[in-house]
Amino acid sequence: MRLRALLDTDALGLKLLGGEDELDRTVRGVMTTDLRDPSRYLSGGELVLTGLAWRRGAADSEPFVRILVQAGVAALAAGEAELGDVPEDLVQACARHRLPLFAVHESVAFATITEHVVRQVSGERAGDLAAVVDRHRRMMTSGPAGGGPDVVLDLLGSDLDLRAWVLSPTGRLIAGPKAGGPGLPAEACAKLAAEHLAAARTGRRGPHRMILGSTTYSLFPIRSSGRSPQGSRDVRETVLSDWLLAVEADAGDWAEERLDLLHGVTQLIAVERDRRDAARTVRRRLAQEVLELVQTGAAPAEIAARLRVAAPVLLPGLGTAPHWQVVVARVEWDGEGIEAGPVAQSLLEEILVDPLATGPEPSDRIAVAHTGDEAIALVPLPAVSTEHDGSETGVLADALLASVRDPLSAGLDDDGRVTLGVSAAVHSAEGLRGALEEARHARRVAAARPGRVCAAGHHELASHVLLLPFVPDDVRRAFTARLLDPLRDYDRRHRAELIPTLEAFLECDGSWTRCASRLHLHVNTLRYRVGRIEQLTSRDLSRLEDKLDFFLALRMS
Repeated sequence: MRLRALLDTDALGLKLLGGEDELDRTVRGVMTTDLRDPSRYLSGGELVLTGLAWRRGAADSEPFVRILVQAGVAALAAGEAELGDVPEDLVQACARHRLPLFAVHESVAFATITEHVVRQVSGERAGDLAAVVDRHRRMMTSGPAGGGPDVVLDLLGSDLDLRAWVLSPTGRLIAGPKAGGPGLPAEACAKLAAEHLAAARTGRRGPHRMILGSTTYSLFPIRSSGRSPQGSRDVRETVLSDWLLAVEADAGDWAEERLDLLHGVTQLIAVERDRRDAARTVRRRLAQEVLELVQTGAAPAEIAARLRVAAPVLLPGLGTAPHWQVVVARVEWDGEGIEAGPVAQSLLEEILVDPLATGPEPSDRIAVAHTGDEAIALVPLPAVSTEHDGSETGVLADALLASVRDPLSAGLDDDGRVTLGVSAAVHSAEGLRGALEEARHARRVAAARPGRVCAAGHHELASHVLLLPFVPDDVRRAFTARLLDPLRDYDRRHRAELIPTLEAFLECDGSWTRCASRLHLHVNTLRYRVGRIEQLTSRDLSRLEDKLDFFLALRMS
């Protein structure tokens, strides 16, 4: 707003004492002070209100006015309640420094002026920002991205004095303001993401409010039309993939216009998210092609040719063929009707990004396919080195979930699980099939553990799966006979299908509801069969060790 607009409002009771030629100055804020030196609290463009308590004598006016001018304030308004007329020495000092000066009638409270200025300035800023956002939206939807989320967040900071950050569902920082105070710590990002996911699972409408320390944040979901609740049958299909906008403010008492503006900002950022997802299409297709070749038993030469095509796309500038690792993930929900494969695919693409990396670009070197409820990542490694302790670098199972466990657990609530398995690195097409099976075995080991979010790596399979080919045949036969022969005999005599039941129970990771659904049985019937298996073998299928023994026996039989 302009200074001259203040004079046009009779309710403010302002009288101009000097600075007629400066009334077109823009007012960007308001501040009340009686400090002799308020410079530390000024950022420029303010209307400064003062009761003159700082003035001890005529000599105090000159340094006070000089400080205001150096800080770039728009004007000074002095109250008449304490001293009556504004002192002439202050009028002269303002005239020397070309600082507009107003007198505030004693019947007008500073709070009245403050409220008026804040309301006018906020409304104008919101209108200006809305126009900029609308223009930016048209640019981004009709052509190349106009700078990404960072540009929008800078607009929020400069035009509405709002600090905001874009976070992934796992709490990774996607974008933030380039200036204007300290950044958002990783711990705070994780807590905000966890609160957002927990609120989304309960069905609460955004924005969600959270207090960290002494700071209040408002959390706005970022959804594209393809992932909106209206187009989704179940919130669980999108909750682990949507970004969020964390704003350092309490939106609980915002006007409807400002809330609409922030929702427009989330839609604008969603355009960038959709553009990023579209860019992943090539990498996903590469991973799908390689996966199909591996699973159908294609010749190594054919797989190697496809890998040579994939390597430059995933690792630009790499001179030689990289090493590869395979990561398998599964997202499982209680109940039916949820397409979990795409959810696992999006989530695995996010989890495989370094948690300390910022921005949407670090995921551009990850190729993830999905088949059924399973997501499979083909991870290129420029080189595999060996540390001093003999361990290999690369993707490590323990590290994958360390920074994302809390947010994911909140999003999974009490009816979902995420399990991951990681293979060792391989350097040729011949090794990919084994790496895929290794990653799948590791994921099953992770699924046998308690907890909502679990991972296992190839090192944890070294004592059993990787050594199976080296076990003598007579030992293998004795091991499988001791565990499985009682079940086979019972099946022959009673046609009870205990062996198929055991296989399905292990493949469903011990889930009674999913296993019963797969076998088209009532849960009580399944419990009876599992109880019979345990009785015949003297084993307990709730114990990890016994599950692994049965798993290995079935694999070796």
